[in-house]
Amino acid sequence: MDSQIELNQERLRLRDKFGKALPSLMKAEQVVLDEVYKDGALPAKIKRLMAMCVALGVGCTNCILGQTTAAIDKGATKEEILEALSVLLAIRGTTGMAESLRVIKILEEKGMV
Repeated sequence: MDSQIELNQERLRLRDKFGKALPSLMKAEQVVLDEVYKDGALPAKIKRLMAMCVALGVGCTNCILGQTTAAIDKGATKEEILEALSVLLAIRGTTGMAESLRVIKILEEKGMV
């Protein structure tokens, strides 16, 4: 499996390039993301964990990378991430586990497991 951190860095590079090509669209998207992922009734960290599980459920690699990294950046612990993965597995079964290995790899690369 490729380095998930390197894949995420490439995702960010391409996202920035896309943003330069369509700046008004990306600015509007950022406004929505800032609103959605701010602390509210649910803390931003929980929202990112939820988004990580949704991304895993639909199999969006870029979303998995971004949401897992954002959850960690918001302070999600290994235990919180693994517990969120357990909820995904309860709903998605083996298909959830297959994509969850990408998250385990990110944790491994960050020295968290």
